[in-house]
Amino acid sequence: MTKDVIALTSKMPDPWAVLAGLLSGGPDTLVGTRGEGAVIQLCDPEGRPLVSVEAPLLVSVEGEAERLLGATAPPVPYWWTEARATTGVAEAEQLAGTFATRLASLLGGSAWPPDAAGSLAVVKTDGVSVAPEPAAAQPAIDVLTERVAVVIQDRPVVAMTAWLSDAFRAAAEAGLGLQVVSPAGTTLSPAVRDALGGWPSRWIVQDERDGYYDGLTGAVLRWQDGMFAPVTSPAATEDDPRTPVADTFQEVRDTGERQLALTFRMVHPADDRLVLGGGLETVWRELTGAPPAGWGTSEPATLPWSPRRLTDVAHERAPVPTWFVVVGNRDRPALATVRITRTEAGVEEHVTLAFGYGSGSGEELPLDALPAAAEALATRHHLQSMLVQLRKARRDVAVPPRFEGPGVPLAFVLGAEEVRAMPGDRARRTPLAEQPVTLGPRTRPALYYPLPGDPSELSGWQDFEQLMRHLKGA
Repeated sequence: MTKDVIALTSKMPDPWAVLAGLLSGGPDTLVGTRGEGAVIQLCDPEGRPLVSVEAPLLVSVEGEAERLLGATAPPVPYWWTEARATTGVAEAEQLAGTFATRLASLLGGSAWPPDAAGSLAVVKTDGVSVAPEPAAAQPAIDVLTERVAVVIQDRPVVAMTAWLSDAFRAAAEAGLGLQVVSPAGTTLSPAVRDALGGWPSRWIVQDERDGYYDGLTGAVLRWQDGMFAPVTSPAATEDDPRTPVADTFQEVRDTGERQLALTFRMVHPADDRLVLGGGLETVWRELTGAPPAGWGTSEPATLPWSPRRLTDVAHERAPVPTWFVVVGNRDRPALATVRITRTEAGVEEHVTLAFGYGSGSGEELPLDALPAAAEALATRHHLQSMLVQLRKARRDVAVPPRFEGPGVPLAFVLGAEEVRAMPGDRARRTPLAEQPVTLGPRTRPALYYPLPGDPSELSGWQDFEQLMRHLKGA
């Protein structure tokens, strides 16, 4: 299986330290570059990569190494340098381990995973060769077929790293699905879950009993016709495929942990003075009492929270859409993804946010603060709509390869422009027992719809669907 090896160092990997690491294969190992020099590669005699080394990241956000690796990092700021060993070549894994060990030894720090840290001695690579192009051309992709690109991730959390982001981009440009394979016990970052999209992209989990299964649906999978696809039951028909579900996926574990999940969309007038991220920060402060801890264009999140810097990046990339990840601190685990798009209507922000809560004392859900958060969004940040849900899910907000079930809708919010666009008093008079709460000025109100589902029972989708049908005039 492919190995990602990471050096966490107190000092920046300067050219001499990187050179010492690159010589882990001996002076005769070929060195190449990709991505305008952003990736350095140790190559076999034919120029195909054995190990690919990403440009070091300066991490200024506490807790990212613990969240993604389960490792203890040096005090922030520290440097995160990833080396990816080519699939199926034992010497490549040794090279990556020796590279990271040399960096950690020279610069102060540690290599992850601990068992990948090898000796400082040169790794013998005489006669070693790797897979031909095109799979080796993209360091993040391990298997390439006419239908999918397959990425193997052997790490505690499959995160939206720069490697994986490149793989998503390459697969999309080639019109392929992306299938991510990980061992049992791995979890998925919500950032990756939201990016996987639909068929044939999947998160594939190795399993002792069933071989492979889809970590999000539980469908038992097999490699067939150039990709991982569901196993067909002998009793299946065209109308009822009866796909088997893995036993491991069905092992439901209710630990009492919960997630408060919010999905909201804002449309801002295009203006040079516009600062993005303000709506997200407002909600974060209303529900936790503090702003987000950090953000980035991939995981780990490397930068301290700054709406101004986030706006500058989005502005530089416009009109191309921009994607961000935003994280919380150790005291209140949280993760948001933000997609910013320039449209005819203005500048759109689409936010998916989840806060994690445990079952112990001091972990009360801030349900009473939801109306105030919604009102701030509606009156100051051009809110179009928002859905709030409560889920039986992990406090650390990671996605396990087991059934978690849908959340229960707690509230829906309709922005002022959407309320005004509805005919008559349809938005104000609903078939629900509890009528909406007016947010903001009565001359231009937004509406907050409490949904009467019982959060402890995780029910209430019928009420939400009834409300949606009413608002659409069905």
